[in-house]
Amino acid sequence: MKVLMVSSHTDDAIVIAGGTILRILEAKDQVFYAGLSIASESLMPGFPKDTVETETKLATKILGIDAQKVHIGRFPVRRFQEHRQKILDALIDLRNRIRPDVVFVPSTTDTHQDHEVVNRESLRAFKSCCSIYGYDFPWTELHPMKLNLFYQLEERHIEEKMKAIKCLKSQIAKKTPYLTEEYIRGLAIERGVRIGAKYAEAFEIIREIRRIGTEGISSR
Repeated sequence: MKVLMVSSHTDDAIVIAGGTILRILEAKDQVFYAGLSIASESLMPGFPKDTVETETKLATKILGIDAQKVHIGRFPVRRFQEHRQKILDALIDLRNRIRPDVVFVPSTTDTHQDHEVVNRESLRAFKSCCSIYGYDFPWTELHPMKLNLFYQLEERHIEEKMKAIKCLKSQIAKKTPYLTEEYIRGLAIERGVRIGAKYAEAFEIIREIRRIGTEGISSR
């Protein structure tokens, strides 16, 4: 299976779905990672413009993603609306080059302007070719999304995910609470409780395609 993680800002999917990435790679499936913006405009003073790109490459390496499968874009943060067509073109290019079986994208209920654009353009780019799952950012959602796909995690997944997140030093410097180990563990515990597990990450099934002869990654 080929799995594509589409991340509006290069670090998003690491924070939300890092444990699931580890699970997918353990199952010997391929993971491709596409970050569309390095958000250089929102860096704190003192950090080089390419800081987030460097951090993302370090974090994805810790998660086990092949460096050749990490794609970094430079769309301006908080201005995705102005670049919808170019973002769609970039996603279609990824679709044609990777031919993924599964794509993870921001959820359909996300209110962040960049996340919303990536969700809508991803639906246009991938709706006919592969399964699409949504990941949520609880702090940017007005209405909680429907969680109907869960990946059970073990302690090792949380520990490796935290190692990856600690690479995001420029974001941690902003003192954002959702990058703390307390929050990461707490959310994984809350999602785990829903399925009778210690930890989990949860997603929205936006579109699921089951091909003849394949079980589909959600069965793992």
